[in-house]
Amino acid sequence: MKLAIRRYRWSDLDTILALHRICLAEVGLVPGDGVYYDDDFPRIQEVYLACGGDFLVGEVGSRVVAMGGLKPVDTDTAEVCRLRVHPEFQRRGFGAAMLAALERRAVELRFSCVRGDTTLNQQAALTLYARQGWRELSRQRVGDLVVVYGEKRLIPPAVVER
Repeated sequence: MKLAIRRYRWSDLDTILALHRICLAEVGLVPGDGVYYDDDFPRIQEVYLACGGDFLVGEVGSRVVAMGGLKPVDTDTAEVCRLRVHPEFQRRGFGAAMLAALERRAVELRFSCVRGDTTLNQQAALTLYARQGWRELSRQRVGDLVVVYGEKRLIPPAVVER
């Protein structure tokens, strides 16, 4: 199975919102827990695309099974948001492929650093970030959850001298 990664289209909205909810339910995150929110989904154009970020979806065939967004924090840093892989398609390298695509896109958009967060109970996400070279910055208790914040410095493509 091959994952094809492309830019978000408005017609993806219902599908990615459902994917978001399925993935968070799998790790026990629910509305009202202090971490769960989904108010950015109807505003992807505004929150991610129009302000210099991006939002990508991953498809197997015509089925959207993965997603992730880049939200600018400042001129140097973008936040990786909404990195999700449908439970039926996990453990196939799709999370790593999406994260790598988001990091490449961040470099194209001239960001030198990406940041993100996950919760301590999302071990697969913590492992993925560590394998991809992210470093933990801090932890914070939010309700019954521990949120882990991390970042990665990006290396721009080498400049070829002529």
